[in-house]
Amino acid sequence: MSSSDTVPATGLSTGLSLRAVGAGLLAALVGYASSVAVVIHGLTAVGASTEQVVSGLVLVGLAMGLTAMGLSLHRRKPISIAWTTPGMALLAATGAVEGGFPAAVGAFVVTGVLIVLAGLWSPLGRWIAAIPKPLANGMLAGILLKLCLAPFLAVSQAPGMALLVLATWAVVGRVARLYAVPAAVAVALGAMAFDSSGGVALSGVPWPGVTFVQPVFTWEAMVGIALPLFVVTMASQNIPGLAVLATYNYAPPTRPIFLATGAASALTALGGAPTVNLAAITAALCASPDADPNPARRWQAAFVGGIGYILFAGLAGVTAVMVTRSPPILIEAVAGLALVGAFGAALMGAVQVEANRTAALVTMLVTASGLSVAGVGSAFWGLLLGGAVHLLHWRPSVSQPAK
Repeated sequence: MSSSDTVPATGLSTGLSLRAVGAGLLAALVGYASSVAVVIHGLTAVGASTEQVVSGLVLVGLAMGLTAMGLSLHRRKPISIAWTTPGMALLAATGAVEGGFPAAVGAFVVTGVLIVLAGLWSPLGRWIAAIPKPLANGMLAGILLKLCLAPFLAVSQAPGMALLVLATWAVVGRVARLYAVPAAVAVALGAMAFDSSGGVALSGVPWPGVTFVQPVFTWEAMVGIALPLFVVTMASQNIPGLAVLATYNYAPPTRPIFLATGAASALTALGGAPTVNLAAITAALCASPDADPNPARRWQAAFVGGIGYILFAGLAGVTAVMVTRSPPILIEAVAGLALVGAFGAALMGAVQVEANRTAALVTMLVTASGLSVAGVGSAFWGLLLGGAVHLLHWRPSVSQPAK
């Protein structure tokens, strides 16, 4: 039994923790600021207009906030929710599909339904967990590689702004790594806020409203977006998120988490919102002793983090306009900086085990190549070909005879 389960829900376990409040607000700030550019870049890459991006940001903020608040309050565990940053990187790498943004929305809906099925049908979740980790990491590394090169390619196209953002990221990262990406985002947003004539480039900011998108279901989008997005979300967000919670002796049941996040994803996808899932990186901010020495009060951090995401939903119009009106290469640069850590972790996980290294590298290289066959994106083919190499090289373990 976890320590969080043994502390009675009385006294200190129910009192307000200011440390948990601070940790929750920090988790929301870091989670939003460090990857909002990735989300916007992913949505625009598959054809979303500025109005649809705003709608998606509003709804995903509400989805993250309400599910985090509900799950953490009900289970009294720090269950943090986030958008699927690797999934948005997948969209950025995939680009437009036949059927445009409505087809992408259809894929978002199907992804949410698959997550619900993973909660209802245990074998589906086990199948995802059974994908060799080196292959899942190789696919993720291949998705992230192109984006992580963008900060350095931006130097040749927008040297002044790109070098300023890179310098901020490097210097702040030397002092406090956690704040490196938010600081770089803040500097980039400050530069984006002013146009070439020195005026603030925020005219015509749309009100943070919701725009319904009629989903279109196409074979290309299902295979090229929905299936890889589901695999990436489960393998790179939900499973690591559970592992982070287990590190701090929390073992929440997976069924309500998958049901809540899957249903929220499928519903809000109709307004252009990306998929939501368990937080992986920011989960540690809410689940660690830094949030509160008492494990029974750390759920408050995840609850407050949910409130923070709802507040950020109100800034969707400003955020979307500033980012979409800026040079695309600069947006890619900021997104790439936000994903450097994830790329490094994925690459390390892909090549760490020598027996699986070749298959993992094939997965990564095919995914990074941008290969598209029959309208199906490279992430699917990378996992398929890497899996074939894995099976070709696989050798059953031979038990040693008893002496």
